[in-house]
Amino acid sequence: MGHHVIKMPDIGEGIAEVELIAWKVEVGGTVAEDEVVAEVMTDKAMVEIPSPVAGTVVSLGGQPGEMMAVGSELIRLEVEGAGNVKAGAAAPEAAAAKPAEPKVDTPKVEVAKPAPAVESPRADAPAKRAAPAPAVTSDARGPVTNGVLAAGEQPLASPAVRRRAWDLGIELRFVPASGPGGRILQADLDAYAAAGGKAQPVGGAASGGGYARRTGEQQIPIIGLRRKIAQKMQQSWSTIPHITYVEEIDVTEVEALRAQLNTRWGKERGKLTLLPLLARAVILAARDYPQMNARFDDEANIVTRYEGVQLGIATQSAVGLSVPVVAHAESLDLWQTAGEIARLATAVREGKATREELSGSTITISSLGPVGGVVSTPIINHPEVAIVGVNRIIERPMFKEGQVVARKLMNLSSSFDHRIVDGMDAAEFVQAIRRRLETPALLFVE
Repeated sequence: MGHHVIKMPDIGEGIAEVELIAWKVEVGGTVAEDEVVAEVMTDKAMVEIPSPVAGTVVSLGGQPGEMMAVGSELIRLEVEGAGNVKAGAAAPEAAAAKPAEPKVDTPKVEVAKPAPAVESPRADAPAKRAAPAPAVTSDARGPVTNGVLAAGEQPLASPAVRRRAWDLGIELRFVPASGPGGRILQADLDAYAAAGGKAQPVGGAASGGGYARRTGEQQIPIIGLRRKIAQKMQQSWSTIPHITYVEEIDVTEVEALRAQLNTRWGKERGKLTLLPLLARAVILAARDYPQMNARFDDEANIVTRYEGVQLGIATQSAVGLSVPVVAHAESLDLWQTAGEIARLATAVREGKATREELSGSTITISSLGPVGGVVSTPIINHPEVAIVGVNRIIERPMFKEGQVVARKLMNLSSSFDHRIVDGMDAAEFVQAIRRRLETPALLFVE
């Protein structure tokens, strides 16, 4: 028997290090050739790392949330034959053998949910370590009362069990363990969920009645897509001086048009929401104000304006916010736009969106639908210079031609890069959108 070290492969794009998101194996487990052993996150997407050989896992080279350098030890396997390193020895630089080839044909965007609060990976851990500390090899388990850990003690479970517990909303320290060394098994989760999955309060109710005291706390590792979102938002907010302009739009007429189009064409072409109509208004307004459909390279001090509109649609998924791109939205009709938005949203939520579908936008629309609030302050999708935020539609009374009438009103809350866009231009751009929505025939006039 020998040892085979799988190093962090070169994923391309000039990337020197990647973030370890999740292990697909655990120490002591067996691995088949080409089986995925880990998921890592690049600047753009999730990548799966397969094993080039079959073997048994001896050690794991890091913890979820760590940044790992390309070429550093990812995982060590015990294999048939000599392997590529001596057992117990550090992997020499010249003994790389066959590197793992990352699966990047259809990179995933949706990342595995982070482990519950009990494991806090060090985000600033160095990429190379003299002796990697496996995340799940310890059998140490804190004081147990009736099969349940005391508050603050660390439960012992595999990554698969931790992920499923996270999905079910179960706090592992409350789950009685039946596995060796106090390990929580999938069957333990099933039994706990079947029993109602009620967290056991610490302490109990105050004397004389009242509510139970709650003393628990959770530490949530910010890793994977959530970390990328945080970095992107920080970059945008700290780099771009934002100006936000809010305008009220009377969408009564465009909503009536939408209802008519759905009655006439809904069964054949699909139902329209307001979003493709708004997208059309933004596209046409950008022709009048081309400085809005642009990207700013603040290092080279160059603004690039685009004739084609690569329309970003901010999309929420279970793991965070992504911005898939409707390519050349200016060339699509309402139903084509609606279909492409729906397709991209599904791809994001299922973790199937490609790098190309998640990059290259030139202007973005952000909508929270019916929970969109009255006013918002959307953050620009760097390096773009404008984002149009959509608030919810509210039916309210308003004066129209001397009469008080019920109208459907909606605010647009739009932000602009004040280095590139003057306040007057921002206001006029939003007014150009407003004119087309309040007189929807203009949406069909080139």
